[in-house]
Amino acid sequence: MENETTFIDVTSVNDLSIGKTKRFTTDKGDILLANVDGKIYAVDDMCTHEDSSLSLGCLKGELVYCTLHGSRFNVRTGEPMEEPATEALQRYAVRIQNDRIEVSLQPIES
Repeated sequence: MENETTFIDVTSVNDLSIGKTKRFTTDKGDILLANVDGKIYAVDDMCTHEDSSLSLGCLKGELVYCTLHGSRFNVRTGEPMEEPATEALQRYAVRIQNDRIEVSLQPIES
């Protein structure tokens, strides 16, 4: 089954409140989890404009703010919503299993 997606266990659903983000580190880099109205999204943690952790910013609705230059990204789509960032974030599949958040390290194809 070459096309089967592998998920890794990241954290408990109780550790990520609605409206909050959480960064975790993998061997492929840092990934940001975001809880938007009870739905969990996963995107790259680094701003695509400059190397700044998005976990330092705040989540408002489905937009996460970069504290370095003010870019905003939609965590649902990965798309930049405000300059100076123009490149989208990589997105990752998320699933919930037994109250645990699991993330695939294979980026979602746009």
